[in-house]
Amino acid sequence: MVPTFAITPEKEASIPHYFYRQWTYSPPEVTGVSLAGKTAIVTGSNTGLGLECSRQFLDLGLSKLILAVRSETKGAAAAAELAAGRNLPAGAIEVWPMDLADYDSIVAFAARANASLDRLDILVANAGLVTAVHEPNPTTGHDQVIQVNYLSTALSVLLLLPVIRAKRANQPGPTRITFTSSDASSWTSFKERGAKPLLPAFDRPDADMADHYFISKMFGQFFVAELAKHVPTSLAVINCATPGMCYDSELDRASRGTVLGAVIGFMKRRVGYTSAVGARLMTDAAVNHGEETHGQYLGLNEKRVKPMVPIFYTEEGKEIVQRLWDETLEELSFANVKQIIEDIDK
Repeated sequence: MVPTFAITPEKEASIPHYFYRQWTYSPPEVTGVSLAGKTAIVTGSNTGLGLECSRQFLDLGLSKLILAVRSETKGAAAAAELAAGRNLPAGAIEVWPMDLADYDSIVAFAARANASLDRLDILVANAGLVTAVHEPNPTTGHDQVIQVNYLSTALSVLLLLPVIRAKRANQPGPTRITFTSSDASSWTSFKERGAKPLLPAFDRPDADMADHYFISKMFGQFFVAELAKHVPTSLAVINCATPGMCYDSELDRASRGTVLGAVIGFMKRRVGYTSAVGARLMTDAAVNHGEETHGQYLGLNEKRVKPMVPIFYTEEGKEIVQRLWDETLEELSFANVKQIIEDIDK
């Protein structure tokens, strides 16, 4: 079901309207929800939004938190910070390694989840990066931003679907899967839209890396919308949400020390949220709402569900979404993801 929006996708995507939302909307704290007895995985959770989202889950009484991080040392420091001042039982916070630049690491993480967890109530796919220059993934050859923010994030969620299905009987409701997205996804020029195949078009060394970040978040929206068609809401409610502009996250660390980085940092300080405030939007998307958010994008407004990127609603966009979906499943075919989708879709 396509929701009816009070604003056109084009107006919602405009930069003036983006800054208007940042100036006028303050995300409220998430309260009145008990996560007692529940288990959550948060990726990219040793810093920034992931760390603050994890903190908010614990504030809501979460019983078991899995910090999925690239660096176990940094993850352990985050776990100690989160546990400070809390009377948590042993094993309430665990640090599991998962490097989204490495397919083998993702496969190992999913296998561990299947073997170790009794339930999985919440999954926040938050990890991501921005690079100042093109960095090819040493294994796949894909641009690292597209690799980590899109392809590997998609793989991590797809490989956890069988785990979610296997554990579903142990929990009273469906798993909540929330992807961290961005309104900046609407700002891409997307010059590669006509490329066939599409994914290799982003592997050029002369790429516009800011645009690659925008595209990676746009692809994430496309993936959420398409995945939701194959996953029943009785198993999982899948959505994506923007945390808004946050000035103290580590996402833009690659651009620090540059003139552009200084300009962006000044702008963020003027209009951005702290990560703790931005994370409220992610927490809300993961613990509140219902089937009306399945396959949808949640934004900076009271009603939450908002338009995705404008191209998504066009005929051209529909063809691109399908092309990207097909190429993604083919790229990840080594992990038997097509069979996973077929099994879930039965």
